[in-house]
Amino acid sequence: MTSYDADQELRATSNRTFLVVIDDSDEMTKALRYACRRAQHTGGRVALLSVIEPAEFQHWMAVGDLMKEEAREEAESRVNELAAYVHEQTGTMPLLFIREGRLKDELLNLLEEEEQISILVLAAGTTSEGPGPLITALTKSDTVGQLRLPLTIVPAALSEADIDALS
Repeated sequence: MTSYDADQELRATSNRTFLVVIDDSDEMTKALRYACRRAQHTGGRVALLSVIEPAEFQHWMAVGDLMKEEAREEAESRVNELAAYVHEQTGTMPLLFIREGRLKDELLNLLEEEEQISILVLAAGTTSEGPGPLITALTKSDTVGQLRLPLTIVPAALSEADIDALS
């Protein structure tokens, strides 16, 4: 006698890719954990996006080039570090994207270009300033309609145990 295992069936047919935007915020790790757990439980995978934003001031071209190179090295190092975490959590390597430009623009471009990305996972900040600049930008009425996929917002106040229970 065999029992019906809905989770096993979902894992076998899922092609969900959970995109997490990498930044230096504390709450980003909450989004990453949630995405890893969802990918693990659904047979999906995780994708990581790091965006190198242009420097505000570039007085000399050589200095600007050096700053850009250093920013790219830092982004690659951080993405590789987080990719190892994703592999440890899910057993698969994530898709990696490093882009240069404005964060919102590059994120929207990536979502348009990469059809395999099916869910965007972000974490809300806990400050009185609001959920964070990216969530604020994406949930404005002129932008939210451009999204072709669900946006999952993970509250930063959740503990790892809370995230594990939800995902």
